[in-house]
Amino acid sequence: MLYVVITFLFLAIVLYFLLGGADFGAGIIELFTSEKNRSRTRKTSYQAIGPIWEANHMWLIIAVVIMFVAFPTIYSTMCTYLHIPILIMLLGITARGTAFAFRNYDAIKGENTQKIYNKVFVNSSFITPLFLGIIAGSVISRKIDLHATDFSSAYIFSWLNWFSVTVGLFTVALSGYLAAIYLIGEADNEKDVRRFIVKARMMNIAAVIFGGMVFLAAELEHIGMAHWIFNNPVSLTAVIAASLSLIASWILINKGKRKIIRIGAGFQVTMILLAVGYMHFPYMVMIKGGQNLSIFAYHATEKTIQVLGLALLLGSLVILPSLFYLYYSFQKKSEIV
Repeated sequence: MLYVVITFLFLAIVLYFLLGGADFGAGIIELFTSEKNRSRTRKTSYQAIGPIWEANHMWLIIAVVIMFVAFPTIYSTMCTYLHIPILIMLLGITARGTAFAFRNYDAIKGENTQKIYNKVFVNSSFITPLFLGIIAGSVISRKIDLHATDFSSAYIFSWLNWFSVTVGLFTVALSGYLAAIYLIGEADNEKDVRRFIVKARMMNIAAVIFGGMVFLAAELEHIGMAHWIFNNPVSLTAVIAASLSLIASWILINKGKRKIIRIGAGFQVTMILLAVGYMHFPYMVMIKGGQNLSIFAYHATEKTIQVLGLALLLGSLVILPSLFYLYYSFQKKSEIV
């Protein structure tokens, strides 16, 4: 049953990045859009994410619950030493959701309040995936020091380092790329299609640049990320698959295949997550000094794992079909409209 719990955990993380990341990416695209085109970008984004934006955070909630119940030592370590970036990420999620709701459903849509909502929305859309990536980078950077004797060493430099920051920027670029690819298929005229293609290329270039910076920072800080990936057949295969899918995606874009490219973009990002995740599996947190927190060694009691695994299996029978039907319903509605 432990493998069932682990599967649900990693599935929730991947789906949150693919769906929630693209959700954040819509705000990132808006942030880097000229003032005259923002209303068009906003309209297309609402059509894509408006009806289901809240459902995307379900995957984060599932991941957090699994960590809390099944892997309490790992959960407490992360929440203790990374509580600052976690708090900023949660504040970003809250601010973004609030701004999204108010700028759409505000009873009195004054110009000044709309400007505030727009600024909160686009900036929190950037900040949230930035700190999500920082957290992801921190757990494998070996910067968490369980024996730190001062506040900055324990709670600041555990995440405020070049490697973690570059992972955060890479996450922002990937989120923007996913959103741009998804929005290409939602655009209802050729002018908007061309604009989103340009945005996708920009975010693609940014992802390549920041991805290179991740490897450079890893080498400078002696993390050995390149060694982990290129000496691991699974991670290396995933990197090659991601590269090939990127080429295929741009070929399909040039041929006007606007819908199918979403699958290619999702596959590409999934392969990146697989490459990074598999290289240090089963270690969830890598500690300074060589200690690693393994999900096989630091899990809850067998009875707890069994109950949680059963709950996840039964819950998925209800939640997953309902969620897929929600996506399907609003997709069909947008096609009719």
